[in-house]
Amino acid sequence: MAAPISDIATYAELRGDDADRVGHSLGNLIEIVFPLLDAVGARSVVEIGSYAGDLTRLILDWATGAEAHVTAVDPDPRPELIELGERHEELELIRGTSHEALRDIPVPDAVIIDGDHNYYTVREELRLIDQRAREEIPLILLHDVCWPHGRRDVYYAPGRIPPEDRRRPARSARLFPGNHGIAEGGLPYPWAAAHEGGPRNGVLTAVEDFVEGREGLRLAIVPAFFGLGVLWREDAPWSGEVAEILEQWDRNPVLARLEANRVYHLATRYVRRSEILELRERSRVYEGVLRLMLNSRAFAVGERLSRLRKGGRAAFSRELVRRALGDAEPR
Repeated sequence: MAAPISDIATYAELRGDDADRVGHSLGNLIEIVFPLLDAVGARSVVEIGSYAGDLTRLILDWATGAEAHVTAVDPDPRPELIELGERHEELELIRGTSHEALRDIPVPDAVIIDGDHNYYTVREELRLIDQRAREEIPLILLHDVCWPHGRRDVYYAPGRIPPEDRRRPARSARLFPGNHGIAEGGLPYPWAAAHEGGPRNGVLTAVEDFVEGREGLRLAIVPAFFGLGVLWREDAPWSGEVAEILEQWDRNPVLARLEANRVYHLATRYVRRSEILELRERSRVYEGVLRLMLNSRAFAVGERLSRLRKGGRAAFSRELVRRALGDAEPR
């Protein structure tokens, strides 16, 4: 039996209110994810895109009670994830891309896809799982099926994506909800498609294209924390229990409105942060100019000439510059 969710949640750093992590971890949805794994009776779980192991830690706690084996796949794991693998023998860490790993590892009971969020990568991941499972696909959980990645590719390493599958990537892209191009401020990404929407663009588009034409597959979407997609076979023995768990969450309009509000304010906060950084940079430039003026012989001569012309009072003075810099003694 898996560990109680309430026990896990008490010490999990879920990142939901951390502006720097912006709720990126799928750990924010463990109250849905773990019951799904229990419903399947999962004894093997593959997590694609483990990064620093935020979710991996929680899965390991769940796996202890479920007697499950966990495989984490990441081409560039952070030290925290490497250390986690060294401390837990039930965790296998594969340092490679998802496409490399999925060609070799045994088909698990459940797959969590949270790696490179673009159409080509996700579509190929689903194709490989389907090919290896011979259409008896396991439970598949996909993060980031809503904004901003649902209908727009982002790329950790554009060079890994075939040129014909890259959607004209823009470097150092800022994304803002409602802006289908590249915004002046918003959530920052090293590379993102220059435009949102259209064919073969985004995580959700990849999932929908995979499902289209395949009978007996069902897709549910939980519109919270960038969106959780759940894909499963309707003829699986555990299908009914999975459907029951997701019934209240699937495309829930209240959740969708809350998420739209959350990402709007989140992106706005990043805009303000950018404005603050820009103002600080301008202040440093202005301070540098003022200190050059303060130490300039030409400015000193100009000040004396101004005093002569103004009857002893200079229009600009080194004292005014010192006060502007905060160097002058208060009066």
